[in-house]
Amino acid sequence: MKKMMYFMVPLSRLGIKLSKTAFLFGLLFLIDINAKCCTNFICSRGASADGSTMITYAADSHTRYGQLRYHRGGAHPAGEMVKLYNYGNLRFQIELPQAPTTYNVVGFINEHQLAIGETTWGGIEPYSKGNDMGIDYGNLIYVALQRAKNCREAIAVMADLTEKYGYADGGETFSLCDPNEAWIFEITSKGAERGAVWVARRIPEGYVSGHANQARITTFPLMKKKSYVSIDSKNMKEVFRPEVECVYAADMIDFARKQKLFSGKDEEFSFADTFNPLTFSGLRACEARVYAMFNRVSSQMKQYEPYVMGLTDYRNAKPEERLPLWIQPDRKLTVHDVMELMRDHFEGTAMDMTGDVGAGPFHCPYRWRPMDFEVGGKQYVHERAISTQQTGFSFVAQCRSWLPDALGGVLWFGVDDTYSTVYCPMFCGITEVPICLEEGNGSMAEYSETAAFWLFNRVSNFCYLRYDSMIVDVRHVQHELEQDFINIVEQTSQQYQNTEGSRLVGVLNKTSNRCADRMMQRWKELDHLLLTKYIDGNIKSTTPDGRIKTTETGVVLPPQQPPYPAWFYEQIVNDHGDVLLAH
Repeated sequence: MKKMMYFMVPLSRLGIKLSKTAFLFGLLFLIDINAKCCTNFICSRGASADGSTMITYAADSHTRYGQLRYHRGGAHPAGEMVKLYNYGNLRFQIELPQAPTTYNVVGFINEHQLAIGETTWGGIEPYSKGNDMGIDYGNLIYVALQRAKNCREAIAVMADLTEKYGYADGGETFSLCDPNEAWIFEITSKGAERGAVWVARRIPEGYVSGHANQARITTFPLMKKKSYVSIDSKNMKEVFRPEVECVYAADMIDFARKQKLFSGKDEEFSFADTFNPLTFSGLRACEARVYAMFNRVSSQMKQYEPYVMGLTDYRNAKPEERLPLWIQPDRKLTVHDVMELMRDHFEGTAMDMTGDVGAGPFHCPYRWRPMDFEVGGKQYVHERAISTQQTGFSFVAQCRSWLPDALGGVLWFGVDDTYSTVYCPMFCGITEVPICLEEGNGSMAEYSETAAFWLFNRVSNFCYLRYDSMIVDVRHVQHELEQDFINIVEQTSQQYQNTEGSRLVGVLNKTSNRCADRMMQRWKELDHLLLTKYIDGNIKSTTPDGRIKTTETGVVLPPQQPPYPAWFYEQIVNDHGDVLLAH
């Protein structure tokens, strides 16, 4: 989930002045829009229809396999150590003293309904790299989930660990939610120095936020109010005061001054502008995805479209011209609303990927990499949408304060492309992962008939061939399953809210596994239907229950053979008409 940055510091800080034309011309050659990327959405309790908090996460990587990790917690003896292996390359990273007690973790949610997601933005050199023996971002998430019960504890854990042991990564933005609160947390390394600089803000009740591989926290309130504090290992307990809604590393501004990254007044300090200044790539490939989500929940967003497209003088944009850190949606969001926010190709915007010639005759909203290309000496880019073909897995984490933790936390988990996945409910209290999602069941180098990742990829990759027709069938089954699962979760929650202990765990294991089995069976049926219905470019007629229509004697009805769009025929003629002309 890394995104390259292009210069060590903004050119203005180096005393270099460029005309707007020269700046934009130079920027075209600095675009790194091929980066691995992720997308997060954050929904506060007051912005959801049922009072739950929610975060989303799409792990978009061409090498990331879709599976569900499970960590069993428990009590640990004094002196026990834990070895951490880098989340990306799996090499040994660091050894830490184990906590006396750790918690069960299912994917990115723990047994206490704490959930964490992330997106990576890297940052400027040399802070895009950290201490080699520190903690990388992936382990920072998992260690926090194993040791913290809520967002505030997680912030304290991450701050304390990086201060003591160093931070072995560049810029990251984390989403955190528990049954009561949602936070956004941004961090980057100190380069060669041990430790990290960071800032965390609570999402106000009734608001939503998001991030997509670009730092988003600009200026923030300093210690002039009781609700904003700077902390280090000496006063870590400050984060637990209920009125505190913004915390940050105590030495962050001093560090920025020492590194000659910042020279203004303290209240002018902007985390994002200091450690991840905006570029065309940061807007078009990153902020644009946040805009897409915001635009779908608020009618007040259209004004920001030129900005996120990089069409304005964004480096000199006033605060009110920039995309907000959080917004108030027009209406409160259901869990299915949030699932649908992760399904987007910029439909309804100027960046809509379904309508240009790159979508082909069947309006496929996907572009194979690389995302930037050159024609006639000019640089161009394909859009980087929320829904993308290389997603390994994604989730919607839902935390519900009115239920027991084991039942209240649900990780709605899906594999492959968010637009054609199914979000299957994994209760945070389960102790068994369904076989189709289990670690070790297949890999990026090994196909498995029983792995959800490979089954969903079979379906989605087939759909890319005749997308506008096939996706209708996919979305029909997707909606059917997710509505069933939402009903099952609601019924289970009502029926077992007073159940405890091993009996409740047994119910949750059975329910999550039953949903996963149902999903796999129904998706196999869909896989077979798509092949049967769309083989050889034809489209066979089907019955409402998805069977191929035949005559009374079992003969398949003549298939439809819809023509290409008129514009596509014109392109064929323009390219090869002399040969194809009927004489």
